[in-house]
Amino acid sequence: MRIRSVVASATVGGVLAATAVLAASTPAQAAPARGLGTTSLASVLAADGQKFDKKGGDFDIVEAAAYAVLAAKPNSPVALLADGTKRLTAFAPTDRAFRRLVADLTGTSYSSESKVFAKVASLGIDTVETVLLYHVVPGMTITAAKAIQADGAKLTTAAGVKLKVKVVHGVVTLVDKDPDNANASVIVADINKGNKQIAHGIDVVLRPADL
Repeated sequence: MRIRSVVASATVGGVLAATAVLAASTPAQAAPARGLGTTSLASVLAADGQKFDKKGGDFDIVEAAAYAVLAAKPNSPVALLADGTKRLTAFAPTDRAFRRLVADLTGTSYSSESKVFAKVASLGIDTVETVLLYHVVPGMTITAAKAIQADGAKLTTAAGVKLKVKVVHGVVTLVDKDPDNANASVIVADINKGNKQIAHGIDVVLRPADL
């Protein structure tokens, strides 16, 4: 998928995807580190093409969600993920994680990724945007090695809502704002390592409010 073209033309291409809004909100001390590459997360996560499939461990649904947001709101801070010069850490829910979210919200479990995405999109663009931004920590490149040392830390997300880091026996989990929701665990670490933008795959969609 080509997130850059979506940002430019505001047409839907199909996710994780800097805008002045986020640049202005990034602390001065969080300037990009020297020696890190500028490959964007958008280009890395879109490398397998524009499609839904049956692989529960990849990121097709979150990618499609970002495209939908950018098509409706071209100036959304979600576009930060397409600018590899901007430093950030993203926690990317797998397709299986979105299936679990939709099952929780609707009471129905869908095997089709396209149906899962349709249910996610039906929440409304503003809600989808907020959820996506809750998975992005701007201004920081947090590797897995750093995360393991961050037990108890609170991260300010691009949605303006904090996440708490919890580390138990070397497993990094994230505590969101829904007390009834299972905490998300990092199951794929250091996607795009060596660059200013890094991601970690998680097994639960983070919720910025009590659903």
